[in-house]
Amino acid sequence: MERYEQIREEICQVCRLLYDRGYVVSNDGNVSVRAAPDRILITPSGVGKGRMTPEMLVLCDLQGNILDGERYPSSESKMHLMVYRERDDVMSVVHAHPPISTAFAICRRPLKERYLSETVSGLGEIPVTEFAMPSTNEVPESVRPFVHSHNAVLLANHGALTWGPTLLAAFDRLETVEQTAKVYYYVSQLGGGVEITREQADTLRSMTGFYQKLADKRS
Repeated sequence: MERYEQIREEICQVCRLLYDRGYVVSNDGNVSVRAAPDRILITPSGVGKGRMTPEMLVLCDLQGNILDGERYPSSESKMHLMVYRERDDVMSVVHAHPPISTAFAICRRPLKERYLSETVSGLGEIPVTEFAMPSTNEVPESVRPFVHSHNAVLLANHGALTWGPTLLAAFDRLETVEQTAKVYYYVSQLGGGVEITREQADTLRSMTGFYQKLADKRS
């Protein structure tokens, strides 16, 4: 059985980042990577992300069958698997409980105001799902309506979920969700902000490819 050692190390690095940033405590959150077209490596259930080690990770197929590993996969693996089945371009899914964005999820308040140019040109609106009982099929079904049109959601009364073309892209999106929520909270404390106009937002979105090119290495 292929062990995917480098991917295991990278997942553990991101888990430590989540813990160090205060986006998870105790056994919170889960991280997965598509290791092959029909294989994912996912964090196990019941282990704190700050003390995750490579051999703890669980290899599953896209139906959730365990292929390798001594532990059970995350109890929220169903929502990870749904995203991978729906989006062939997604290579990683990250779920955590960052405090400010989780507070917005509890208040059922999407991050939709056009306040931050970086959010407009990057993630766009971050919706809130319907409440779903954790660890059940309700969770992936609550995310399904948004999986093709968004790259991040707030899970009602639960936390944040992001996905992306790489593990670091999914992590960066989660970090952007939390930073956006933090700024929106401060804006509300100041009495409300001034939104970017729709025309300005359209211009920002049209520049996404430009920013992506700048992020690549120069040829």
